Amino acid sequence: MKLNLLKGSRSRILAGIVLVVAAVFVGRLFYLQIIQHVYYTELAQAEQVKRELLPAERGEIYAFNGDEPVKLVLNETVYTVFADPAIITDVDETAKVLKEIAGGNVRENFEELLAQTKTRYQVIATRVTRTQAEKIKEHDLTGIGFTAVSQRVYPEGRLASQLLGFVNAEGTGNYGVEGYMNELLKGVDGRLETVTDVSDVPLTIGDRNIREQAQDGDDIVLSIDRNVQAKVEEALKAGVERTGADNASAIVMDPNSGRVLAMANLPDYDPAAYYNVEDVAVFNNSTVSTPYEPGSVLKTYTLATGLDKNVITPDTTFYNTDSIVIGQWNIQNYTRGITGNITIQTALEWSLNTGFVTIGQRLGDGSSINQNARNTMYEYFHDRLGLGQLTGIQLANEAAGTLASPDSSEGNEVKYANITFGQGMNATMLQVATGFSAIVNGGNFYAPTIVSGTMVDGEYVPEDAAGPVRTGVVSAETSATVRSMMETARSKAFAAQDKAGYSIGGKTGTAQVAVSGGYSDTETIGSYLGYGGTDTPEYVIMVAVSGKDKIFGGSADAMPIFTDISNWMIDYLKIQPKG
Repeated sequence: MKLNLLKGSRSRILAGIVLVVAAVFVGRLFYLQIIQHVYYTELAQAEQVKRELLPAERGEIYAFNGDEPVKLVLNETVYTVFADPAIITDVDETAKVLKEIAGGNVRENFEELLAQTKTRYQVIATRVTRTQAEKIKEHDLTGIGFTAVSQRVYPEGRLASQLLGFVNAEGTGNYGVEGYMNELLKGVDGRLETVTDVSDVPLTIGDRNIREQAQDGDDIVLSIDRNVQAKVEEALKAGVERTGADNASAIVMDPNSGRVLAMANLPDYDPAAYYNVEDVAVFNNSTVSTPYEPGSVLKTYTLATGLDKNVITPDTTFYNTDSIVIGQWNIQNYTRGITGNITIQTALEWSLNTGFVTIGQRLGDGSSINQNARNTMYEYFHDRLGLGQLTGIQLANEAAGTLASPDSSEGNEVKYANITFGQGMNATMLQVATGFSAIVNGGNFYAPTIVSGTMVDGEYVPEDAAGPVRTGVVSAETSATVRSMMETARSKAFAAQDKAGYSIGGKTGTAQVAVSGGYSDTETIGSYLGYGGTDTPEYVIMVAVSGKDKIFGGSADAMPIFTDISNWMIDYLKIQPKG
């Protein structure tokens, strides 16, 4: 009886153990098949499904060669050479072949990388050409592989470098067009997901196969004319050599459409070798990114405002004593001795600050630049002609500049007295040239642009021509009078340098450089702003030269660069002389 009880107890214990084990198995299966179902499905799919990125081709960038679009930026396939050091059989032979063929493209310590047998992947060389890659492959080196990558190529070298920008090693556009239009240029990468067998061979049948085609980036056609661009850069280089300037910039625009035909800065750089640039400031396009006090070139704005409000004519006189007191400030002329009753035309020709402060006063009560005068100037300079605000041009890092509102504490009479002759505010060259274009083209303000259209299947597709953003910013009569006054002023000083039979007008500017609440006595920026054509202007050119602790003048240093470009433009555009 005792033995039977013992056997029964053992049976129950054994049955209990079996039940416990079975419960563990059932629980484990439930956990794996139900609770962890998604995890293990994804794990299996990761083993079975091969995923590949289908890279989009970055859009290329064109400019015009006359009427024909030509490539300024294109793509080239190059190769990254990598190694699996664990399976390389002859390190010395491998190193010898790579050094002989890849040359300067191999990394400095590539021989050490080849010897690191505990690793399975080392980048040995970059930017290897197709020819170099094929020659390396002929040696059938064990453990050496290649990855094809797309690289930007700039067939015109440094031409328009700050305007174009560059693409970094990660494929991201920086500065200029490349930076501003990066999303449009880079396109959208595609993807390929396909079920494979144990050997990674894709299976053609399967409901998990996915293929999304890459969407290549747009091919952009700029408004830039590569011939005008090349001439402008040549003229700037000659000007820098002649004057000893550290920096020089220029813009050429079509005043009747807002199209930028050229935009250049010195010093420049090679966008294909951007990584060699030591001073990142060289990347900036100063014509849109660096506001400065433009000085006397802005007197054209004050002149247009006074004429448009009918407070002056070219023959209006004022009594000049070489200085004028505004508040507690005594504003003086740079050129002295032109005293007595003189006309506004004379004030323009000799660039007399006192004459333009007088215009500011006559916009008010006649003796002060009062609130009404300041409101009027702000309306014309800011609201109508666009100073102190972004133009919206398709370039990275555009700066807005500053123009104090007359309603602010800074926008007082002294500030606006200085603004009448281009100080006490700052603006980019693009802003000044754009507003000036509206003054001389009859009063139509066009938003500046560097984009003309796109290339689609090898054909140029122009954008719809944009009309003026604002019309009547000055009257047609005011525009004609400003042109007449500027042509008269230029002809008296520089007529011998211009081609005969054309209407050429312009204004010099010698701007002091603001430092620590005052102005430097050892540094100025020389500018020249002007236009050319016959009955109406066909181009606007602005030039600026500067240097650290150097004095430059608009007449002596910037104007000759303008003249060089202007005379060339007349021939290039085949402008017919006046009858």
